[in-house]
Amino acid sequence: MADTQQLKDLVTQVRRDIVRQVHAVNSGHPGGSLGCAEFLVTLYNEVMDHNPEFNMDGTNEDLFFLSNGHISPVLYSVLARSGYFPVEELSTFRTLNSRLQGHPTTHEGLPGVRIASGSLGQGMSVAIGAAVVKKLNGDAKTVFTLHGDGELQEGQIWEAAMYAAANKVDNLISTIDVNGQQIDGSTEQVLALGDLKNKFEAFGWKVITVAKGNDVDAVLAGLKEALASTGKGLPICILLHTEMGNGVDFMMGSHAWHGIAPNDEQLAEALRQNPETLGDY
Repeated sequence: MADTQQLKDLVTQVRRDIVRQVHAVNSGHPGGSLGCAEFLVTLYNEVMDHNPEFNMDGTNEDLFFLSNGHISPVLYSVLARSGYFPVEELSTFRTLNSRLQGHPTTHEGLPGVRIASGSLGQGMSVAIGAAVVKKLNGDAKTVFTLHGDGELQEGQIWEAAMYAAANKVDNLISTIDVNGQQIDGSTEQVLALGDLKNKFEAFGWKVITVAKGNDVDAVLAGLKEALASTGKGLPICILLHTEMGNGVDFMMGSHAWHGIAPNDEQLAEALRQNPETLGDY
């Protein structure tokens, strides 16, 4: 178990990993990745019972499914710094024959990745399947997912949400990254999402709101509350309010950084704002 400062130091290093990965190949998705750094660092280092000695079936351990697979830079960084594969492998991001493709894939055999993701809307359905298998097998562990708020514009999400509630899939915790931004603009401009708390509650879910999704303490409190709510007949949704591009001031709050890489000068500034804490690759 890490203390809060250790988690914050790791978040800073993960931010460095993110911007360095996308800069090196002039390709990738830094904005959402930066916004979810606190969440994934806290999840993997304080909350999930998981084993870096990767076993694809995940028996007797908590599972995580990244549904919005385009934010792979943050997942790769957290997995590497959690011991799933060498940190040095981050330098192969999006290169030919790399295991670290732009969207996570399974045929490359990357430890920590159980599904190919990036076709938005599918992760919750897969996670429900895994959660149901755990219940059938008497496996008391929990299944976690992460989704973008723009991803909720996909109809399959709501079909899955109905199924989870109707079948009391109460070992599922689905987190929504509510940053209000997507590739073409704000979610409000592209296709307004309405009141997500009321919507998920109307679909039969328990909803936990984390208003400060870029604060490690707030994220940890929300995840602990969610874990304490499992096994009570309802699937659980965390509405995690984050800032796109968090931690790099010129990226924050703008959809423009959804899917473009920083140039040399911007990389240097991003790294200056996030001093090295655990060592670059």
